[in-house]
Amino acid sequence: MRQRTGGDTGMGTGAPAATERRARRDRAPSGNERERDAERSRRQLLAAALDEFSAKGFAGTRVADIAARAGVNKQLINYYFNSKEGLYRELQRTWLQREATFADPDLPLDELAARYLLDALRDPRPARLLLWRGLSDPAEAPPDVTGDSADLTSMRNRRSRGELADDLDPAAVLLAVMGMVAAPAALPDMVRKIFGLDPSSPEFAARYGEQLRRIIRHLGGCGPATAGPPDRDSPDRDSPDRDSPDRDRGGT
Repeated sequence: MRQRTGGDTGMGTGAPAATERRARRDRAPSGNERERDAERSRRQLLAAALDEFSAKGFAGTRVADIAARAGVNKQLINYYFNSKEGLYRELQRTWLQREATFADPDLPLDELAARYLLDALRDPRPARLLLWRGLSDPAEAPPDVTGDSADLTSMRNRRSRGELADDLDPAAVLLAVMGMVAAPAALPDMVRKIFGLDPSSPEFAARYGEQLRRIIRHLGGCGPATAGPPDRDSPDRDSPDRDSPDRDRGGT
């Protein structure tokens, strides 16, 4: 039997190929690759932080849990954001950027509130983050990049334009609207009890969104632009004359 030489065993070409693969694996990543990896790690940390902070609040969240959820080393939190506080501030900045994509201050108030509601129903975590902030001990309150006071200029302008009745306080209206928008995120169990719908369902979004618009339009002292059909779960459904003025006059 003729003995094969090294050239015809197939090993002559296989060994260099394996060496080349190892070299590609071991080589230092390029600048573009490092940038992509860094951006991916930052996104993963921000997404994990939003999950953790919205579920546990700022004080109750541990950086180790954020890193574990993100699947990265916890030292990267300090590397990219300087601290847990810096990560929270970056989350707030991310929310402000997101808010700017749908919240046009020139929109009518009912439409603007409906847009905030739709965003909160799609992703209730930012609303829960705000709720946790309100529940925090002042001594342990998370950092805030939005300032110490709300700007009421837009609400005052709306009152001047007739969107709000003259006897309504713009500050009170703003707080009430914020509460109506945040209610499904704050009270999902009550949504199920009252509406018989899940707050994440399209049916609830459509029904509550339309009612929110109507309520806000009434703040201007006028009824809704169009009178829609009665709500199927209205208290008047089973007793049409329950609140009729004739009820106290014996039906006459």
